[in-house]
Amino acid sequence: MNAPAPTHPPAAMKTLAQIAAELQGYDPQALSAAGVQAFLERLVQPITGTEQVGIFDALGRVLAQDIVSPLSVPPHDNSAMDGYAFDGAQLRPGEPLALRCVGTALAGKAWAGTVAHGECVKIMTGAVMPAGLDTVVPQEFTTADGDGRIRIAADLLRAGDNRRLMGEDLMEGRVALAQGSVFTPAALGLAASLGLARVTVFRRLRVAYFSTGDEILSLGEPPREGAVYDSNRYTVFGLLTRLGVEVIDLGVVPDQPAQLEAAFREAGARADAVITSGGVSVGEADHTRAMMKQLGDVAFWRIAMRPGRPMAVGRIAAAAPANGGAVLFGLPGNPVAVMVTFLAFVRPALLRMMGSSAGAQPLLRAVSTEPIRKKAGRTEYQRGWVSTAPDGTLQVRTTGNQGSGVLSSMVQANGLIVLHHGQGHVGAGDTVDVMMFDGAV
Repeated sequence: MNAPAPTHPPAAMKTLAQIAAELQGYDPQALSAAGVQAFLERLVQPITGTEQVGIFDALGRVLAQDIVSPLSVPPHDNSAMDGYAFDGAQLRPGEPLALRCVGTALAGKAWAGTVAHGECVKIMTGAVMPAGLDTVVPQEFTTADGDGRIRIAADLLRAGDNRRLMGEDLMEGRVALAQGSVFTPAALGLAASLGLARVTVFRRLRVAYFSTGDEILSLGEPPREGAVYDSNRYTVFGLLTRLGVEVIDLGVVPDQPAQLEAAFREAGARADAVITSGGVSVGEADHTRAMMKQLGDVAFWRIAMRPGRPMAVGRIAAAAPANGGAVLFGLPGNPVAVMVTFLAFVRPALLRMMGSSAGAQPLLRAVSTEPIRKKAGRTEYQRGWVSTAPDGTLQVRTTGNQGSGVLSSMVQANGLIVLHHGQGHVGAGDTVDVMMFDGAV
């Protein structure tokens, strides 16, 4: 059964021609990687639907509204150590301090007595600091003098040491997590520390995908001459699953107009975004490009990059015009080109559609252990392995054959060496940028 048609922002959407007119030097036949990113920032818009989920179901979801802290964390000054709490004003430079212990403060059970000059309270980690006390000496840094007295060596502490202040983590009334934040394991713990059992998140982005081509075999089909088993379908499935979207798998669609039309119409009706692989190169003897044009507002690009030069982008018309249609990403057919274009362009666009406020993925700097040939005037993404050199710096090497159909070198990589548009050959010892996979692949 088909899912309900997705809802899209009500604001009027710009046509591809209007977006192109805003970009200086836009040329679909020679588009830079930076130009692609600028175009997509204008094309995609965040979804608006929200839902409430329990904390255990929030991992990877995007927060739809600010969480304002209903309380302070910690709710009171407390001890960061097992030791003895006392008034730090009694510390004198160059002089030891002797104190008499007059009670014990336990975590979860505040000590309500009073502490005079020359006295202290034994305290456990997390226990409320007794009134008038601001410093804790760890138990192992004291010596017992007998009769309940302890001695602290000279110049061991400063007033205020080992005390956690009320609200030093989160202060009541302030934003604890901002809209657009992705719920990480740490964010789950932070929300739980505020006593929140449920949170409001954007609904899951719905992404449909399918592979195209008569030469593509699905798993389980017998081999035949000139045909290859489809790897892109499974790669894209993994990339989308890691991203946390609702995945709509439409399988392999033959290069037949009626079946392509049916697939595009179903995808446009069910999804916020549609991803295809194959059929976008100039001059290919198939119907995919024609069907994209027929059913939507689509641009076909030749990007100044390697791998992944051909790409299509636009919108597929929805059955209900008010929905605005689904954003289309037509990726190349070669397996590595699919992954590179997804990581460089599609993943950031989908995150924006999900409502995430995360900016561009930061690039690491690493020293190349080998020379790398590079043609200026295009951006190259080479598969690399980043490791730590003996001196502690990061180093990177390429992982074998860099052909756009060679998946094995992608499997061996933990990041992409990003060689920028104007960059030329790289020498051994030169520093380069690296886009780490970091769980995306």
